Amino acid sequence: MSGPAAAGAESGPGGRASQARAAARGVVIQTAFPGDLVLTTPLIRRAAERLGTPVDVVVLPATAPLLKNNPWIRDRLPFDKRGKDRGLPGFLRMVRLLRRRHYEVAYVAQASFRSAAIAFAARVPRRIGFRAAAGALLYTHTVTPRGEPHQVERLLALADGAPDRREPELFPGPDDRAAVDALLAEAGIRGEFVVLAPGSQWGSKRWPYFAQLAGVLANEIPLAIVGGPGDRADARQIRNALGTGTPVADATGRLSLLAAAELIRRARILVSNDSAPVHLASAMSTPTVEIYGPTAPIFGFAARAPWSRIVEPDRLDCRPCHHHGPPACPLGHHRCMRELPIGRVLAEVRTLLQIVPKRYGV
Repeated sequence: MSGPAAAGAESGPGGRASQARAAARGVVIQTAFPGDLVLTTPLIRRAAERLGTPVDVVVLPATAPLLKNNPWIRDRLPFDKRGKDRGLPGFLRMVRLLRRRHYEVAYVAQASFRSAAIAFAARVPRRIGFRAAAGALLYTHTVTPRGEPHQVERLLALADGAPDRREPELFPGPDDRAAVDALLAEAGIRGEFVVLAPGSQWGSKRWPYFAQLAGVLANEIPLAIVGGPGDRADARQIRNALGTGTPVADATGRLSLLAAAELIRRARILVSNDSAPVHLASAMSTPTVEIYGPTAPIFGFAARAPWSRIVEPDRLDCRPCHHHGPPACPLGHHRCMRELPIGRVLAEVRTLLQIVPKRYGV
């Protein structure tokens, strides 16, 4: 099918306009981190295709903007589970909202008991989730992914998979493009550039040599830096290493998530830790050099864009140590990142700069 025509406007709880609509057919529940939400977009599209209509998505308020302009989504339903919706009152508010919409099916993308309980308490007749998830007894149908598939394929299994390969997708709008235009013009960057993403919500995932890498790359191609407000210290370290007079577009804490995706879309390549920018790049088809330390590609979250490369440390008995990457190295030495030399990352970056077609103006 060509795709539903309806766009996904955000809906407040219990809005009269929403209640007046015909009963919604499907809802996807995903209240995890931004990268997880990006990897859920193929499931969202597949669910809409199967149901013949856009679906609603229960999502964190902070990550909901990532789904703007998505033609496969009807409404984004914010669930502030760490804020105003924390605890039983917030849980019941979301349950009441879902009950009023009379969904036929709920796809529970996040393997948490709370997500399963919301779908169950909302009396959604068909509730689909992972068999190994907490709260699996609350589902009517469960799925067990085979082997070690990528997270995209694991999530697609909730909707019985897809007949062809599916990739994450995001839809930056005019405001996002204008914000990136302004950022690049301010930095004096008018052609090809490389984006660096030195941050991560998990401290042990941060490769410590981005500043030194930037010092070398800046002699070969202009640079941009992407990240959230918590990544400003890493960005400052890079800027200090480059010194004044070197063009660098520092977007940390300045761009929305969709605008950051637009910046990455325009880049020749992205260099990133195993973190959310990798998934933004996958959605925008930007080749990525992904740096792994405490985690590993086998967990199913590797970059999916063509030509992407993975850089891992030499074998360590303590690695991988965690699915997400702990805040700090459990053994205190952080060898997986400290012993990963600049030369190996730089070699992959230079290889991609030679083989990846120029993207400027795309």
